[in-house]
Amino acid sequence: MAELEELSCTDLQARLTDGSLTSRALTAWYLARIAALDQAGPMLKSVIEVNPEALARAEALDEERSAGRGRGPLHGLPLLLKDNLDTGDQMQTTAGSLALAGWRAPHDSTVAERLRAAGAVLLGKTNLSEWANFRSTRPTSGWSSRGGRTRNPYALDRNPSGSSSGSGVAASANLCAAAIGTETDGSIISPAAANGLVGLKPSVGLVSRAGIIPISASQDTAGPMTRTVRDAALLLNAIAGPDPRDRATEAAVPELDYTRFLAADGLRGARLGVARNFFGFHPRVDRLLEDALATLRAQGAELVDPANLTLPPECDQNEFQVLLYEFKDGLNRYLAGVDPALPAHSLAEVMAFNTAHAERTMPLFGQEILQQAEAKGGLDSAEYQKALGDNLRIVRGAIDGLLAEHQLDALLAPAGAPAWITDVVNGDHYLGGCTSPAAIAGYPNLTVPAGLLAGLPVGLCFFGGQWQEGKLLRLGYAFEQATQARRPPQFRPTIEWPEW
Repeated sequence: MAELEELSCTDLQARLTDGSLTSRALTAWYLARIAALDQAGPMLKSVIEVNPEALARAEALDEERSAGRGRGPLHGLPLLLKDNLDTGDQMQTTAGSLALAGWRAPHDSTVAERLRAAGAVLLGKTNLSEWANFRSTRPTSGWSSRGGRTRNPYALDRNPSGSSSGSGVAASANLCAAAIGTETDGSIISPAAANGLVGLKPSVGLVSRAGIIPISASQDTAGPMTRTVRDAALLLNAIAGPDPRDRATEAAVPELDYTRFLAADGLRGARLGVARNFFGFHPRVDRLLEDALATLRAQGAELVDPANLTLPPECDQNEFQVLLYEFKDGLNRYLAGVDPALPAHSLAEVMAFNTAHAERTMPLFGQEILQQAEAKGGLDSAEYQKALGDNLRIVRGAIDGLLAEHQLDALLAPAGAPAWITDVVNGDHYLGGCTSPAAIAGYPNLTVPAGLLAGLPVGLCFFGGQWQEGKLLRLGYAFEQATQARRPPQFRPTIEWPEW
């Protein structure tokens, strides 16, 4: 069934609908591929756990289809979820931490619940950077004490980026029809770009966070990681919308169908601002993205590229302070509800568990960020309130101001550099990219494959104002159709010199 590789959700659904494929056969094929490529062969280690109920769920959905009870475009499609989303089944939810090993949530997260209602098969959970990469000041993305080290499928010695590392690798390697990741700052966009995917970080509040192990109440969101822009729109259709379990969704403005924005000529007449202060970290990335900008112009977009079109400094210190406070508060709330038999019911108990089991939990790096978070007070702290207020005022004001001043549909910037070689001694090597402005503002961000550099993917980001997901999808879809830049991974051991 090699012909199933690289098929989109729409293509797979067409085969399920015409009867040339069943959900059970498709699910079995993905499970076999996980066994061959993830747990053996190149040992991608992107899937932390497969769902023992997946085949039975697929069979039940096949029966529904046969009885004329189709649930829509995701009916019977196997999806993977990051291992910080609760699923009320036999699968665990651990955020990659051994401190939560064995935790089986009694209820679905709202995202999982909505995907089930849409007819998806929850195929399994994906590995991630432990605690969504909010543990150490010198981390190795894609590693967790429960799941081990995830490898980039384009070059196995390269990093998959994080924290949604497993979701990025699994979707790119065709181990599922599509995947769900989560982002606080860069955790969907960066691994999507590094693994040649479309990644959509929605506006905060468009997708419920209920039942997701948190970092930040002001920045967290779940979102699609897919091989095509249309698939991202289909997944967003299923998971977006208000939820009484998450007060941030009360103001959500979801569309009934995000696919209605998708048009091959969607760039015609668009005004796009080039955020040049996020370029310049790699000359070859700049050259590749200049070709992407030329494509945008050729497709009818007007690029606004004055020297003064810049966003402010990324407010790193303010953002970090906000995240420390909100992580402690949110994680303590989540852990208070886990099984009493487990060893960790608070951030302090997580740290104590890690210290007691340091050989397994901290063989590569420590837990400095956990310690800094534990030292913080409550959300009524003046330091927290000032940092949060300053962040929102400065970054939202900058994005909204540029969009209004230049009458822009969206801003453009590189998603990041090509994947770096995984370095367990020195940690991650980020050269640059543009995730923080949209993340801090709580605004949407979309990355689309823009090409390969030495065989490694590079993504182009489209980001804009709150609730503008439809507009970003329109722009990204037209760019995708014009470039067809995605290339599937080849699982090479490394990047050889002649490729340069």
